[in-house]
Amino acid sequence: MSHLSSKGNIEARAILIWIVIAAAIVVPIAAAAASPLLAWRYPIYIIAGFAGIVALGLMLVQPLLIGGYLPGLSVYRGRRIHRWTGALLVLAVLIHVGGLWITSPPDVIDALLFASPTPFSNWGVIAMWAVFAVALLASLRHRLRLRTWRIVHTCLAVVIVLGSTVHAFLIEGTMETISKVALCVLVIAATIKVIADLRVWAMRSMKR
Repeated sequence: MSHLSSKGNIEARAILIWIVIAAAIVVPIAAAAASPLLAWRYPIYIIAGFAGIVALGLMLVQPLLIGGYLPGLSVYRGRRIHRWTGALLVLAVLIHVGGLWITSPPDVIDALLFASPTPFSNWGVIAMWAVFAVALLASLRHRLRLRTWRIVHTCLAVVIVLGSTVHAFLIEGTMETISKVALCVLVIAATIKVIADLRVWAMRSMKR
């Protein structure tokens, strides 16, 4: 009886984790879709904006996958999916920036040159280049020492999370404030948790 109760608790906890993750991603998207500001936006601009929200949501999933924290997924399978969601993240960023380029090339050029009067643009550009750098690093993974690859990858991941969350925090647009802040906080917390745990595992391995 105790075994069945324990199993039920584990299953309930797994369901709760998936619900929280789904809500953290879906609620900001749904809230943005209900924003009255969309009435004055071009379709391409809207698609670009939602691609940015999706990218932020993927940043929550990425560390959870690499850390093996998602119920029902083994660490090995989670890390394989991590690579695919990484590719989706790059695609989302390309759509985000590409859509903004189509609707307003001068603003994108100013952002890329760090000449934009809006502070959030600089953070977004920094995060964008870090995302592209991680994608390039992934393609060179087998040519680098594992320890070197992990250190560089982790540093770039921190830049991506920091740049993206500050970028989102500073933008006053279609995203609803509370759900946006909640998603950003979860992304930061998940990243810190994974980095801390991976550091502990690495230190234990060295002691052995």
